[in-house]
Amino acid sequence: MSDIDGRAVAKALREEVGEAAEKLRSEGVTPTLAVVVPTDDEGTAWYVRSIAKTASKVGIDCRIEHLKDPGRGEIVAKLQELSADPAVHGIICQTPLPEGVTLSEVGGYIDPYKDIDGANPHSLGRLAAGLRTWAPATSAAVLELLKREDIELRGTRAVVVGRSTVVGKPAALLLLAESATVTVCHSRTKDLAAVCREADVLVAAVGRAGMIGADFVKRGATVIDVGTNPTEDGGLVGDVDYDAVSPKAGRLTPVPGGVGPVTTMLLLRHTTEAAALTQTHA
Repeated sequence: MSDIDGRAVAKALREEVGEAAEKLRSEGVTPTLAVVVPTDDEGTAWYVRSIAKTASKVGIDCRIEHLKDPGRGEIVAKLQELSADPAVHGIICQTPLPEGVTLSEVGGYIDPYKDIDGANPHSLGRLAAGLRTWAPATSAAVLELLKREDIELRGTRAVVVGRSTVVGKPAALLLLAESATVTVCHSRTKDLAAVCREADVLVAAVGRAGMIGADFVKRGATVIDVGTNPTEDGGLVGDVDYDAVSPKAGRLTPVPGGVGPVTTMLLLRHTTEAAALTQTHA
């Protein structure tokens, strides 16, 4: 078994994104990402600081829009304001959101041309239709890792465990677009382990620490672990039982150091792509 090194992929992406941002700046365009933060959640704050720090290193401006105890109306108004701002190229709305407010609901107010994390249901529809759009960055990171590892997807049996609109569904659509044969599983799937054992590529995005054990994995399969489950000591573990699965998997993403670093860099790459589109349509 060999680990898939997400940090190495992120490093390569950082260079590519930096070059794209530098080119845009030379043309008079400052690629700008706006992050709406409607929560005081400590984990979210850490993640947003990480995005801003990385953006600065690659030449992307990052505007953090903190909203204190917002209601739905305030969140929607801020997203509409940023969507109308020609200086902003990419928009993210962070979670968790206030009780009773869903990302799919407020995400509908993000301009699809600035929806670099696929929060607008319109973007998911375009993804399903095979039209140009930005998939949620975490699901896009799954495909980025598979491609950078030269994993053959055409005709491959792929199983995605998880059906969220943030990871599971868009990851399945991206795999379908690469001509994989895709099965989407969830908590009500009968004999889940048996279905997973059929996979040449297994994507775990269920949000339950260590749920995917050795009996879920076909020997030699590629396993992408999207899970980020906090531990009592402040660490992170994935949805895959790493120690149990690593002897059977052909390739496996660790947590941390797998999907996460690539996700951040894809948010920034999407921002430069959105900024470049403004040049095209200028």
